[in-house]
Amino acid sequence: MKKIVLASGNQGKLREFAQILQKFDFEIIPQSEFKVPDIAETGLSFVENALIKARNAAQYTGLPAMSDDSGIEVDALDGSPGIYSARFAGLNATDDDNNKLLIEKLKNIPDIKRTARYHCVIVYMHHANDPMPLICQGSWEGKILHEPHGQHGFGYDPFFYVPTHNCASAELSPEIKNQLSHRGQALRVLQMALQNS
Repeated sequence: MKKIVLASGNQGKLREFAQILQKFDFEIIPQSEFKVPDIAETGLSFVENALIKARNAAQYTGLPAMSDDSGIEVDALDGSPGIYSARFAGLNATDDDNNKLLIEKLKNIPDIKRTARYHCVIVYMHHANDPMPLICQGSWEGKILHEPHGQHGFGYDPFFYVPTHNCASAELSPEIKNQLSHRGQALRVLQMALQNS
């Protein structure tokens, strides 16, 4: 199996990557197993931040590295929280903190204007100096609910309404979510790219 370092400590992401890539010959190893230090996400886009994290993991481990940067873009908030989704309510914010702030900012926004989408960019680098890293993207359209629903997922999933299934993302089974989600889409593009490379 090909070993790939995942430049993330997010347990939800680790689970999703492992579930989606388990049928391929990739062993996904979290960067924590190599004691890779976190690096500041100083980019101004999902692509820049994913590149920074993947390069950092590849440099420290000498292995191919993969990173994702993802978040939710809310139209009524001019695209916020965007790249700051994980730290919307502050550097050490929990999912609950971020969700509370999001709902507070949208409290006077009518349903028709609560459109949003998840974005995911996955970067794969063969090595730290890879001049042509693979960059794969996925997006998932929805709306922001007023109340949380469901027990699955993480992040903004309890508040992210999925029109195609008439429920919140957190109400979907992990298998269905992986078929639909921004991360699932980006990972499928990555799988095809890796198989053809």
